[in-house]
Amino acid sequence: MNSLEPNKLLDTVDGRTKLAGSNKMELLLFSLGTHETFGINVFKVREVSPTPPITLTPNMPIGVEGVISLRGSIIPVISLAYFVKLEDAPKGVGETMIVTEFSRHTQGFLVQDVDRIIRIDWDKVKPPENMLAGQDGMITAITELDDGRLISILDVERVLVEVLGEKPVPNLPRIETGREATVFFADDSSVARKEIVSVLDKLGVKYIQANDGLEAWTKLTGMANRASAEKKLLKQQIQLILVDAEMPEMDGYVLTRNIKSDNRFAGIPVVMHSSLSSDANRTMGQQVGVDAYVAKFDPAVLADTLLAFLKH
Repeated sequence: MNSLEPNKLLDTVDGRTKLAGSNKMELLLFSLGTHETFGINVFKVREVSPTPPITLTPNMPIGVEGVISLRGSIIPVISLAYFVKLEDAPKGVGETMIVTEFSRHTQGFLVQDVDRIIRIDWDKVKPPENMLAGQDGMITAITELDDGRLISILDVERVLVEVLGEKPVPNLPRIETGREATVFFADDSSVARKEIVSVLDKLGVKYIQANDGLEAWTKLTGMANRASAEKKLLKQQIQLILVDAEMPEMDGYVLTRNIKSDNRFAGIPVVMHSSLSSDANRTMGQQVGVDAYVAKFDPAVLADTLLAFLKH
């Protein structure tokens, strides 16, 4: 692979808000030293650089190589090859570091080298088959380049949870509204779905779930069609829709825009729940009409956000 110049990456990132509602994403392609090619959403990337000297510190979680000082902040440096468990990956520290920022954390990911940035349609991004979803579930999606090469998109949110651990779901008050509340949610991350279900269970809220944006839209339009045929309002069946931003087949921005442009969903708030916690991504959510934007992974904040809508 050819090395990508860091300033070129940053120039590309500056234009990210233009992707809102376009059902497109940009991937940074990289290698972990094997024949496989991996990708990470550019929205999560701050910069790329040669791996700097790493300071070893005691009691670091397995897979964390140490820490570095980055413009006054101390950040952990994580070996992606360790978490993906590539048996044929070269030993030692990767030559390149991708500095990422998501879920309100900044960290460096060690890789062998980076290739380039590509722009693809979300409908070309597919959930992995069971066999491809191996490597302990670290592959969240697959896409194919024009030359036939398959790109494995890493579930870096799960990597971070493996390093930091999951935040416990606090004791939450059950919602008392005099009616049964139901939330529809869509998320392709198994870690996120587990957290959402735990929060909803503690709130005493029923739920309907989908694993990607297209599945969500198919289910939602089916419910809307049935409600219309029965001359009922859909908002009597669903009190809130919770969407992830990054999902195979159809992203959360397009899903939200579809919901907000369809009168059958009138009165149903849409909350975007995403690890993309920057101001730029919040702006993107506002552009397509989300009613609230909550960052992963903080079950207490998620619960507070849901309660604000469901108590009405």
